[in-house]
Amino acid sequence: MTRIDYERVSPGGYKALGGVYGYLLQCGIDPVLMEMTYLRVSQINGCAYCIDLHSRDLMKNGIPPEKLALVPVWREAGALFDERERAALRWAEAVTQVAETHIPDEEFAAVRVIFSEKEVVDLTIAMGLMNAYNRMAIGFRRPIADASAARARA
Repeated sequence: MTRIDYERVSPGGYKALGGVYGYLLQCGIDPVLMEMTYLRVSQINGCAYCIDLHSRDLMKNGIPPEKLALVPVWREAGALFDERERAALRWAEAVTQVAETHIPDEEFAAVRVIFSEKEVVDLTIAMGLMNAYNRMAIGFRRPIADASAARARA
């Protein structure tokens, strides 16, 4: 059961997060790659609402369910994930688990080999935003979409 409808209670705060999301949509990073990092962050945080949302968005963008199923184990998935996807997923894990990883220099060096400085900053903003959204959805118990309603919309 939803604890608080945060969109209704704090529309200004929610709109501010949306402004960051709007920036990220036009920052130049491939939107599918961005969605994949959102999914990985949400998986790490255990956010059912966001996992459902980003999985559906990725499938709408042509990512097959077989690939989605392997996002949590991308390291073992061989060439299924390209170089940019692997670098972004690796960075997403380090940034999201910052209390444990403290984001080591080798993680930063690895992402910088693949992405420009601006891309690394924008990816990190995206990961921070998704961590905020996850904490809102989990903290206030935002329910996932009803499966039958979601199928009807598809």
